[in-house]
Amino acid sequence: MPESRYSAVKAYKNEHFLNSPDARALRILAEYLEPATRFREFHVRDTIVFFGSARILPRADAEVLVRAAEAGEGDLEVAKRKLAMSRYYEDTRELARRLTQWSKSLEGTERRFVACSGGGPGIMEAANRGASEARGENVGLNISLPFEQNDNPYITRRLSFEFHYFFMRKFWFSYLAKAMVVMPGGFGTFDEFMEVVTLVQTLKIKKRLPIVLYGTEYWDKVINFQPMIDFGTISPEDVNLFHRTDSVDDAYEFLVRQLTEHFL
Repeated sequence: MPESRYSAVKAYKNEHFLNSPDARALRILAEYLEPATRFREFHVRDTIVFFGSARILPRADAEVLVRAAEAGEGDLEVAKRKLAMSRYYEDTRELARRLTQWSKSLEGTERRFVACSGGGPGIMEAANRGASEARGENVGLNISLPFEQNDNPYITRRLSFEFHYFFMRKFWFSYLAKAMVVMPGGFGTFDEFMEVVTLVQTLKIKKRLPIVLYGTEYWDKVINFQPMIDFGTISPEDVNLFHRTDSVDDAYEFLVRQLTEHFL
């Protein structure tokens, strides 16, 4: 028989269809099913999620910028600000390292409280880096963006994810989380923190979810909760939905106490 000039393509191999608006539901479902499969393969059932700015540098990199600015290459004021903010990178790195070491020391458990970040640079990198330095598996939930967001090199290779849909990425942040650490950050961090607090406040998240809001100097300038209490738009006790601190030791002790009491 002569060869047909047209060969039909299976629907699930039709890239034109899969990338079309009509297949959006399939793409959304894929961003649920494919990560679920990998998490099951690695026995990852709960995480400690770290949020924070992609723009905060490691201390060593910030010190290089200061030295360069002092030599006339760059803005010295900006460089010094980056150096001051680098403390949050180092604190995130240390906290993730210590929590991973604690998790690995637990008996009769498997991959409990795995460090998880948004997968990019800055605070996200610091969290994955700290967990990696403790020789622990760690998760990176990346998102495809036109800037800033490239997966960092410290994520466990098979636990590095790339999402298209913000809401599916945020689902995986909250669904597996047993605790959250919110470091200084921009719009994305603010969005993630406020959404989670809303879910806890409204009992859409019913599990006990300890949240650490880290960096009082920064957050006191960014968010003033008192007027919301004064005007009656939140209850006074709503500010107790999260724990505020500037100390790695305090954050570590708070999280270990909460996780031990409610999940072990």
